[in-house]
Amino acid sequence: MQPARLVKISKYLAKHLRHDPERIGLSLDEGGWVEVDELLRACSAHGFRLTRGELDEVVRRNDKRRYAYDVTGRRIRASQGHSLPVDLGLSPTAPPPVLFHGTAAAALPGILAAGLRPMRRISVHLSPDVATARRVGGRHGPPVVLAVDAAAMARLGHAFTVSENGVWLVDAVPPAHLRPLDGWGQRLPAGRRRGQPGGSGGQRRTSSATRSVAARTAAGPPPAAPAARPTR
Repeated sequence: MQPARLVKISKYLAKHLRHDPERIGLSLDEGGWVEVDELLRACSAHGFRLTRGELDEVVRRNDKRRYAYDVTGRRIRASQGHSLPVDLGLSPTAPPPVLFHGTAAAALPGILAAGLRPMRRISVHLSPDVATARRVGGRHGPPVVLAVDAAAMARLGHAFTVSENGVWLVDAVPPAHLRPLDGWGQRLPAGRRRGQPGGSGGQRRTSSATRSVAARTAAGPPPAAPAARPTR
């Protein structure tokens, strides 16, 4: 399958398995599942020809594993990203100390002020590594990556889950638990005062462990130590 066709199918599935199944006459069950045969018939009836072989290839090749079959192979759903109320059946899971969120640079001031909110989705999406977060943020313009103090949030009772394709989900992230990854000592955005939400007053509450892990993640592995000179 040509890449353009794969992307086109993936976007079509996203629209109808995450957000608007009724547009093509589909009805998702409470877990977000729909019968594969029903999906293929609905696509064809609404002018979007899609074969089972093409669907299999999209599920297999999608770079973020956005779609999954059930164990029988007869049902399909989006792995996460729904704006419709669905129960993915995910159990609360202890997160790693730091998670990451990529966004467009233009959105940073608002995020630092109000935190991360689901917006049109039912959960905030977080990435397990910087590279993934940066790739996600780059879809909407020059990206910035924020480190999320997941350990501190978990201690305060925030519930985290992780989807089948490795995306971490949480209801919201308060600004006190966010830091732009690039430049821990950066200046406050213009017009912001210390102590305002998302300013350094809130940011100082981010744990030292988070800063250490995020800094190591951003910097990569340390350089190898020079070989010792032989003694004479």
